[in-house]
Amino acid sequence: MKKYSSHQTAVIDEGCTIGEGVKIWHFSHIMTNSIIGNQCNIGQNVVVSPEVVLGKNVKVQNNVSIYTGVTCEDDVFIGPSVVFTNVINPRSAVNRKSEYAKTIVKKGASIGANATIVCGHNIGEYAFIGAGAVVTKTIPAYALVVGNPAKQIGWVSEYGHRLNFDSNGIAHCPETKQEYLLQNNSVIRTK
Repeated sequence: MKKYSSHQTAVIDEGCTIGEGVKIWHFSHIMTNSIIGNQCNIGQNVVVSPEVVLGKNVKVQNNVSIYTGVTCEDDVFIGPSVVFTNVINPRSAVNRKSEYAKTIVKKGASIGANATIVCGHNIGEYAFIGAGAVVTKTIPAYALVVGNPAKQIGWVSEYGHRLNFDSNGIAHCPETKQEYLLQNNSVIRTK
């Protein structure tokens, strides 16, 4: 018995694994051998290419293209019209399917509307990619990046709030009061 819901216009190829509570909206295409974890929401007009892996509770907004080679861990947010690439130097007349580069979006990361993620560059846990950013390098955990090419302008909490570190390298999330430590240009949650 089917444990997910999909709009009648959605196309789901054979060989997909789709978890419980998943919602797949209008005109989306889930391609063969992709894996979609429990409680994911796949918006309208989304392409999930073969062998893509989405963890639990991944939110994919409308008009997103997720190509082969991409893995999103649990609780990832992908904003409207985000595009992932999977070949560094595509050419119409040159078949490079054997050269797909991998991209991993780690747990809790958010990617803003219209961002482009160039393949082969991972996005760290709870990182926040601003709207319209073009990611051309690996992004550390908790980093806040914006622009083209994306540049880091700060750090964010697990709840997406900007962190302001004191002279001891300590910051607190204004919403949860969780504590974070900035040390050697990386952030960890301590409490």
